[in-house]
Amino acid sequence: MTKHEEKKRSNIEDVNRSIYDIKDKVEYSFKADTGLTEEIIREISSQKEEPEWMLEKRLAALKIYDKLDVPPWMPDISDLDMSHIDTYVRPRTDMKGSWEELPENIRDTFDRLGIPEAEKTSLAGVGAQYDSEVVYHNVHEALAKQGVIYVDFETAVKQYEDLVRPVFGTLIPPSYHKFAALHYAAWSGGSFVYVPKGVEVSMPLQSYFRLNAPGAGQFEHTLIIVDEGASCHFIEGCSAPKYNVANLHAGAVELFVRKGANLRYSTIENWSKNMYNLNTKRSLVEEDGSMTWVSGSFGSHVSCLYPDTVLKGDRSKAEFTGITFAGKGQYLDTGSKIECLGKETTATVHSKSLSKGGGTAIYRGVVHIGPKAQGAKVSISCESLMLDNESRSDTIPDIIIENDNIDLGHEAKIGRIPDENIYYLMTRGLSEEDAKAMLVRGFAEPISKELPLEYAVEMNKLIDLEFEGSIG
Repeated sequence: MTKHEEKKRSNIEDVNRSIYDIKDKVEYSFKADTGLTEEIIREISSQKEEPEWMLEKRLAALKIYDKLDVPPWMPDISDLDMSHIDTYVRPRTDMKGSWEELPENIRDTFDRLGIPEAEKTSLAGVGAQYDSEVVYHNVHEALAKQGVIYVDFETAVKQYEDLVRPVFGTLIPPSYHKFAALHYAAWSGGSFVYVPKGVEVSMPLQSYFRLNAPGAGQFEHTLIIVDEGASCHFIEGCSAPKYNVANLHAGAVELFVRKGANLRYSTIENWSKNMYNLNTKRSLVEEDGSMTWVSGSFGSHVSCLYPDTVLKGDRSKAEFTGITFAGKGQYLDTGSKIECLGKETTATVHSKSLSKGGGTAIYRGVVHIGPKAQGAKVSISCESLMLDNESRSDTIPDIIIENDNIDLGHEAKIGRIPDENIYYLMTRGLSEEDAKAMLVRGFAEPISKELPLEYAVEMNKLIDLEFEGSIG
């Protein structure tokens, strides 16, 4: 690597991120060559001993990736060079069904993040991915007896092909955009969930994705099918330590919500600020089904994330609740997409963003109400809080309406914390730091109350970290 290239990849600012930045010794049993070529993709598929149809999908996606340009509306990602990214890093362990069986360094990482403890108290099943592979997976026996399937995605491809193959890559096709194509070429890890008809999963399932290797990419695929009348809550957590080279996350999430079913998908992302987070999420909701997204984005250098809900069935519903916090050196371009296709569909979007230290927080949203979506009702609320004069916040809505029998409202507010509120709290004995943090927690409260308790606590800790020694 030339000095110019090294400098180009090392311009991300350091921040205090507590336990998330603790680096483990990088150990692996196999690592593919750096970069993205047909030979590398064939090697990944061979290492996984995949069926031929999956290799064919990978190679077709690679050709699409090479043809597509970066979308013109995206933030600047010119410092992301795929020739410097390790697309596959297999940890030095196979998958375990017990935390105690994992190597000590990997087990210690998940212990610090609190995942085993959360599993004991409040989760019905857990998957844990470390770099490119899932290293732990477990589901409560009672759920398994009800026919609930919760396995890592490699296992699903081989053991549940009849469920996976017909829908894999149909909701998010490789042609969706350049980084969707990249995902399908290089995917590794992730989770598969199938909830049978009428089954209610009373406690959440969770997958946690930890990227430890510097200069690596993580490309997990999550596929969830909630069958007719069933319900499920799935939690996704993500983190990585800080390095002075670019890391990449380009996962994909495909969610199928059948007739009368309910799915809640919660995400908290604590990626380090050298991460390019180019994730893609999409759900398809059938008649009388309901899809709820809860999203918190606190990390990464650049993020592009817009969960998309296709309300195909009559009377189907969608709700998106999200918060984004952009600090120094961060450009977080996030939002949502709603596609109303069936009759009498309803959707609610509630987005909040905070920016400080010169960070940029963008809400980019699309609402498409189709010609057959008679009686659609959509409400959009975007609130942005800028904590200094250096930061930036924008709301970029795109609303497409193709019939007259609809009810749509859009509200956007951008502002700063009123000085009088800060001074009032300071007269009650709080420091300026604590006063600002308290007001920000109040601003974020409608989001945090939608999260599971452990994640709400974690979000408040992240807000406090952002304010430590950073007033100005």
